[in-house]
Amino acid sequence: MARIGGRNRWIAVPAALLCAAVVGSLVWLSLPMVPVTIAWVGDTLRKATAPQPEATPAEIPARIAADGGAVDCRTIYGDDLWNELLWRPGSLLNQTMAPPPTAATAFADAATPEVVVTCAWRFDAGGIVTTLSKVDAAAASVAAAALGGEGFSCEESPAATVCSRTRAGVREEHTVRDGLWLSSVETRWHPEDYGARLDHEVWG
Repeated sequence: MARIGGRNRWIAVPAALLCAAVVGSLVWLSLPMVPVTIAWVGDTLRKATAPQPEATPAEIPARIAADGGAVDCRTIYGDDLWNELLWRPGSLLNQTMAPPPTAATAFADAATPEVVVTCAWRFDAGGIVTTLSKVDAAAASVAAAALGGEGFSCEESPAATVCSRTRAGVREEHTVRDGLWLSSVETRWHPEDYGARLDHEVWG
């Protein structure tokens, strides 16, 4: 059998033994890390498959407001909607205790809202004013009739009354639930599912 040129058996054999010794040493040195690695992989898999904890009732803005706690504009917006509003061109937020600027004055007068917070957003094109108020529990029972009489489309359920109306570029959305009234007036710009996203954040 012909020998491969440039290959010296006297060098190749010791080199192979040296490589094997190095690999064996590395394996021996890594043995103490095997249990740690197995534990890390197990923890990672458990965390990835474990259900994520939901907010407790005490953390929900509706519960905080009902209990008389402090609620501000940042509290009632989820991160995605907050960022969408914040990065709108010309975005400027003014937090006040002003009453809801709704055109449904008859319902506003009947509900006698106790304002928790009003978030007035102004943009280069349009604006949005959202108000969270405390109202009498009976307000939910008259909301659909009062708002429906002013051209709002309403949906009633045992949990809430939700009404909306779009007229001349102004969209109003109202949710009355659990002694709270969430009112939004959107002018010229209407973020997708604005009212539903707010409802989800406020009531969970």
